[in-house]
Amino acid sequence: MKTLAQIAAELQGYDPQAISASDVQAFLSRLVTPVQTVLGLPLFEALGRVLADDVISPFDVPPHDNSAMDGYAFDGRQLTDGRALELQVVGTALAGRAWQGSVQTGQCLKIMTGAILPQSLDTVVPQEFVKSNAAGDICHIAIPPGIVRAGDNRRLRGEDLMQGKPALRKGELLTPARLGLAASLGLKTLNTWRPLRVAYFSTGDEILSLGDAPREGAVYDSNRYTVFGLLSRLGCQVIDMGVVRDDPALLEAAFTQAAAQADAIITSGGVSVGEADFTKAMMKKLGDVVFWRVAMRPGRPMAVGRILSIKSPPSPGMTGANSSKNNSDSEAAILFGLPGNPVAVMVTFLAFVRPALLQMMGASSAPVPLLKAHSAEAIRKKPGRTEYQRGRVSTMADGSLQVKTTGNQGSGVLRSMAEANGLIVLHHDQGNIAVGDEVDVMMFDGMI
Repeated sequence: MKTLAQIAAELQGYDPQAISASDVQAFLSRLVTPVQTVLGLPLFEALGRVLADDVISPFDVPPHDNSAMDGYAFDGRQLTDGRALELQVVGTALAGRAWQGSVQTGQCLKIMTGAILPQSLDTVVPQEFVKSNAAGDICHIAIPPGIVRAGDNRRLRGEDLMQGKPALRKGELLTPARLGLAASLGLKTLNTWRPLRVAYFSTGDEILSLGDAPREGAVYDSNRYTVFGLLSRLGCQVIDMGVVRDDPALLEAAFTQAAAQADAIITSGGVSVGEADFTKAMMKKLGDVVFWRVAMRPGRPMAVGRILSIKSPPSPGMTGANSSKNNSDSEAAILFGLPGNPVAVMVTFLAFVRPALLQMMGASSAPVPLLKAHSAEAIRKKPGRTEYQRGRVSTMADGSLQVKTTGNQGSGVLRSMAEANGLIVLHHDQGNIAVGDEVDVMMFDGMI
C-alpha cells in the first residue's frame, strides 16, 4: 500500500497549499481501492449495486426471428417496384407459440407482435397499411406499392444479444433497465460487490442536533442530512455517528469506532487552517492524512487520508451497517474531511467524494457528463481556481439550454443550493463569463 507521500510524488506540480481540483481527483483515484467481497443477490435486492462479474447471455435474444408489429408476414421477394401485391391469408401466428403449417408463393400469414416468423417468411407489413377482402372463408389482402421493403419489421434472432456474449459488464451499476435485461435472460441472482459502509459525523461545539434548544452562536446541523441523502442515493450503507464535540477523547473514540466498521469516513468541519478544535490533531494521530487548501470555490479546506482500523464491537445506537468490515478488505478506512459550510460540503462531495466512492464500490462508471448551456448573466471569475456556482438550467424556445445562478453564492447559503438543479463548473484556467457564453453544467438529477 502506497503512503500518501508516495501518491503525492506521482503527481506533477503537487502543492498541498494550492492543489487544483483536477489534482485532487487524480490523487483520490490513486488512493482508493475497490472492495473485494462478492454477494449473490436476488434481482429485487440488486438495484443500485455494482456487478462483480460479466453476465453472459445463455441464449440468443430474441431466440427466433419474430414480428416487430401486428400485421401480415410474407416472402419479401414477391415485392415488385411500382406494383401492388395481393396475397391470400392462410392462417394466424400468435405470440408465444410456433405456427404449424406452410406458406406458399402468393400467400401470407396474419401475425401478432413477437410471434415467431416461419422460416420462409422475412417481411411484415403493418395491418393498417393493407386493404383486405374476404369472400367466405377465404381472405386476401392488397399491399400498396412502396409501403414496405423486403426484410422490414422483422426482429432477427440474436439481434439484441448473442448466446455466449456479455449482456452486462463487470463494474456496471445495476439500473432498472439492467435488472430487466438480467430478468429477460432468466437469471434469478447476480454477483455484486458488497455495498460500501460509510460512517459520517459532524464536528464542533457550535453544532446543534435536531431537538436541541437554540442557543446564541450555535447552528443546527444540516450536513448530516445532506450527506445521508447523498450516500443513500449512491447505494452506500450509512453509519450515522451524530455530532462529535471538540473533545480529544470523544473524537478519538469516534474515529476509532468508525474505522473499525466502515470502509470510508466522512466528517464535516474542523479542517480549516487555524480552527480552534482537536479534529485535525486527532486525524494526524490516528492515520496518514494530508490537509489541503484546494484551488476551488466553495470548499477550499479539505483533509484526505487513511485512518487505521482497530477491530472493535459496534457502538450502541449506530444506524446502518452495524458490523465490522470484512477481513478480505482493507484494514484502514479512507478519510474525507470536508469543510463545515453546508454548500461546501455538498460541492466537495459531488466533485471529489462521489467519484472516489464509486471507484471503491467497484464501479467502472465514467465521470458525470457536463452539459453545455448559455449563461444568462455575466459571471466574474479569476483564473487559477475552479468554481462551482449554483445554477438553474432551463430550455429556451429554440431548444437551447440556458443557465442562471440562483442568487447569493456564499458557501453557507443552503437555500441557493436547494433552488438549483445543477452546478455551473467554471474551470481552473477560465476567466470572466459574458452573457451568452457557453459554460459547463453538472446536473444534479440522480445525484442529489
